[in-house]
Amino acid sequence: MADVLFVLMRWLHFTSMATLVGGILYGRLVMTSSIAALAPDARDAFDRGAASAYRPLVFSSIAGLIVSGTYNLLTNPGHTPKYHMLFGIKIMLVLHVFAVAILITQPKNPRRTRMMTGTLISGLLILAISAYLRRIF
Repeated sequence: MADVLFVLMRWLHFTSMATLVGGILYGRLVMTSSIAALAPDARDAFDRGAASAYRPLVFSSIAGLIVSGTYNLLTNPGHTPKYHMLFGIKIMLVLHVFAVAILITQPKNPRRTRMMTGTLISGLLILAISAYLRRIF
């Protein structure tokens, strides 16, 4: 039973991360240029609609990451100080991604594109740190 729970939590963590960072990646690289090609009156409606459609996915991804991340941390004790230092940096970047992901789904956000760029960079750094932490564990 413990193996099933471990696999389930890992799956939840990966899918939540892919939904959150992948949605921001798609929004920044595809949606931004698509919205720019629309007529000015249609831009706002489409932009607001896309943001409001992504909002429930952001909250469910954040919840999934918190639950699965807490489980993963508590079930794998005995890490080195280097691991904890990098893990702390990762958590600070995660908090940045969570906060900005919530902000970019607000209906009227004139800085959405710029915010997605910074969040995307943080999300990709989190993935790199996670890969290294997995290697040194």
